[in-house]
Amino acid sequence: MDKILKYFQQENFGKSSGMSLIEVSKGYAKAEMKIEKRHLNVLGTVHGGAIFTLADMAFAAASNSHGTVAVAINCDISFVKAVGEGCLYAEAKETSINPKIATYDVIIKDDKGDTIAIFNGMAYRKKDSLKLLD
Repeated sequence: MDKILKYFQQENFGKSSGMSLIEVSKGYAKAEMKIEKRHLNVLGTVHGGAIFTLADMAFAAASNSHGTVAVAINCDISFVKAVGEGCLYAEAKETSINPKIATYDVIIKDDKGDTIAIFNGMAYRKKDSLKLLD
């Protein structure tokens, strides 16, 4: 799993957005984001796009954790609580998998443990293997 973690630490958009992947195992991943001014919308709460990106980062790592290339084919998110400071954590868990399709639930929580958003993702599993780093 260290190779998968290292592989996804290369992810440019999440990294440049102040997000990092902190844990990966088969069908599971966890990412974090320390809330900064750049993440806030005009109302002073975390922008929905930042929350979605954090969830998508965990989803991508979890869906690719088996070493097979997986790409999103459908995702949705429900925002249930606003937050404007602290840290956010996205925890992705595999709920089903078969040779071509896999589904994931991602719960985004703040550092108090309150649920901020709920993300659901479906991935298409290609036949290609990830080109993991040594």
